[in-house]
Amino acid sequence: MATTVRKVDYFYIMTSNIPGAGASVLAALWDAGIDLLAFSGFPFGQRSQIDFIPKNPAAFKAAAKKIGLKLSPRKTGFLIQGDDQPGAIARIMGTLAHADINVTAIDAVCAGKGRYGALLWVKSKDIAKAAKALRAS
Repeated sequence: MATTVRKVDYFYIMTSNIPGAGASVLAALWDAGIDLLAFSGFPFGQRSQIDFIPKNPAAFKAAAKKIGLKLSPRKTGFLIQGDDQPGAIARIMGTLAHADINVTAIDAVCAGKGRYGALLWVKSKDIAKAAKALRAS
């Protein structure tokens, strides 16, 4: 399978940086039947930022409102999936560097069975340029 890159909507919340904060949010979304393509959480000062990349953004927003989550405005990132091979991420980063696009953040993981996945963020002013350079769908 070739590498695929697609633009995705994501939203984030700020929450307490305490044990179980992320688990309770994920449980509430699970109870609401929300399917996530990806999830990322990290400390931000004394709090934590949790990013959600939902399969269905409209359903996610409705569920988040119902369970009382204060979402950020919709943001855009990239979901990258492909065959795990040496240099897979290096090629993507090289493509963006060649297009003079600075990467804000990237998380990449081996997904097993010879596959990998990555989440990639660029500044909002560079989204269209990055989408073109990466041939994102």
